[in-house]
Amino acid sequence: MDAIELLRKDHENVLAMLRRLEETPTTDTGASDDALQARDQLVTELVVAESQHEAVEEQFFWPMVRDSVPGGDELASQALEQESAAKDVLDALDKTPPTDPRFEELIEQVVRDGREHIEFEQDQVWPRVRQTLSEDQLQELGDKMAKAKRTAPTRPHPATPSTPGAQKSAGPVAAMFDKLRDAMSGRRG
Repeated sequence: MDAIELLRKDHENVLAMLRRLEETPTTDTGASDDALQARDQLVTELVVAESQHEAVEEQFFWPMVRDSVPGGDELASQALEQESAAKDVLDALDKTPPTDPRFEELIEQVVRDGREHIEFEQDQVWPRVRQTLSEDQLQELGDKMAKAKRTAPTRPHPATPSTPGAQKSAGPVAAMFDKLRDAMSGRRG
């Protein structure tokens, strides 16, 4: 699968989760304990999906954009700035129980910022990437990204630099610890 199609599928998955978060009952609307637990599980799924997606982009996609796409340095810098802020919010959300008043505020921020970031990538970055890279190059990049996604971290790591080297060296170690923590805590993603 080519890199853009891989990212598009991730975006569609995330957008569907964001819609479900907007549609599910909240503490403000009198959600039952079961509904809050389901909402918390959806947040966990979102955190896992976003963590893996961003780690793979930082390892492969944004370095390619910087190196190959005209104006790519500026595009990648803007995207990485957005992703860095998202990691902070996702990390806070992942650690906040659904009964905490901040939980809903963090969800609102994730929904708003997530849609803005996806729109930026799809409308500003992807058309330039498609103009610059051949189908073979996109396929090769997509294959690398798909392989890396299987071993990517399942939690945000805001303190880890977004550089490809840091992601390629620290990412697998972080992913191993994430998966161990997930198994020990019963966290599903």
